[in-house]
Amino acid sequence: MGGVTPPPARDPGLQPERTRLAWRRTTLAGTVAAVLAVKTALHGGVSAPRIAVCALCCALWLGFLAVANRRIRTLAASPAPTALAPRHATAAVLCTVALAVCGALLIL
Repeated sequence: MGGVTPPPARDPGLQPERTRLAWRRTTLAGTVAAVLAVKTALHGGVSAPRIAVCALCCALWLGFLAVANRRIRTLAASPAPTALAPRHATAAVLCTVALAVCGALLIL
């Protein structure tokens, strides 16, 4: 008769996979930012404030890496993963913003 076919069923496995890949890309971008911060700190002459900001950048990167790895493991463990906890989301945002601020301080 009408020939109207229903839309295909949504594949719930695709969204967690895309989200997992986005976390990996963001972690890679944070790694590049931390490496560039270390390079900048060492290139402009070594001083105590530069080393302190560089160490803070590395600590922030490690914090973000911990949150990202936890989320990646959660996404891979279940076909229907739970939502990101607000405290983990807040930690990821704070680490990202603070890393950007530290990078800006190193450039100045």
